[in-house]
Amino acid sequence: MFPLLVSGAAVLVTVGLTPLVQKIGLKLGYIDRPNARKIHQQPIVRIGGVAIFVGTFLSWMLASQTFSSTSEHHLFLGLLLGGLGFFATGLMDDLFDLSPFARLGLQAVLSAGVWSLGIRLDALPLPGLSDSLPAWLSLLVTFLWLAGMANAINWLDGMDGLAAGTVTVAAGVLAVMGWAAHPAISRMALGLGGGTLGFFKFHAAPARIFMGDGGSYFLGFSLAAIAAVGLPSDGSFTTALLPFAVLLVPILDMTLVIGARLSDRKSPFFPDQRHIHHRLMHANLPKATVVWCIYGLTLLPGLSALVLMHTPLGWWLLGAELALFSLTIRSLWPQTVEPAILPTAGH
Repeated sequence: MFPLLVSGAAVLVTVGLTPLVQKIGLKLGYIDRPNARKIHQQPIVRIGGVAIFVGTFLSWMLASQTFSSTSEHHLFLGLLLGGLGFFATGLMDDLFDLSPFARLGLQAVLSAGVWSLGIRLDALPLPGLSDSLPAWLSLLVTFLWLAGMANAINWLDGMDGLAAGTVTVAAGVLAVMGWAAHPAISRMALGLGGGTLGFFKFHAAPARIFMGDGGSYFLGFSLAAIAAVGLPSDGSFTTALLPFAVLLVPILDMTLVIGARLSDRKSPFFPDQRHIHHRLMHANLPKATVVWCIYGLTLLPGLSALVLMHTPLGWWLLGAELALFSLTIRSLWPQTVEPAILPTAGH
């Protein structure tokens, strides 16, 4: 019953707060205006992440009442402070348009801070690195993991309902996978999923409010942090792979997009239409179909990772997911266009 209370609190607070955030955003002019690149026809508030953050934060405070050990309190503090920092970084970008290097610099400082509190990746699914990483390499990998996932979710926030729904699916999978080993962290995953589920009411097509960088950075950090510390770990290759398997779709999407941009001798932050949701849109699929396809692509590797915890059959399922993603991308790869040619989904 208590886990339902945690997620339910996040849902109710987010649902109740989002209309207020929307009114404040309209009054203060924090809006995303229509232009030639965007499909929405009305100005839409872009600071909806405030409601997600507050709803999730309060649910985490509720979940913390069951924490007992010092290590759990350290992890809780790391999630709170890191979530606040990544949210604030994104919100500043929403309001003041920070440069990519300023955002990365702030994310690096925040990653180092939460690493010192125990939010870290200490293993990689690579030969010789699945048991324990040296401290300096753990710090570097943790920064790449946390900042990378924050930006991956930010980039995925390109269609109405896409980011909120994807995070809801991933958070639910993380909660189930980590329950036996780390129930305290699983409750926080449920709170995160509750926050995005509450926001989904307003974010689904046609969106009435956008989460902005504040929301997407907070969600990306939270998913990455919970995956890093909330899943079973026994020093094996399989358990080292689990965080990457659950978040496979945003990882692959970001990696392929950055690789393609660099191959064209462009900045990794160059805006274009290479993301998987753009490619599916350009293939003339209905927007609702595109969104639900990506939900499914997110759920499949999560379920594969869950099976992999108990039986080698999970390797076959994960391989099938990789093949499906590869075929999807390969069939759509020629459809790469510059941002001025085709419109985005409004974010």
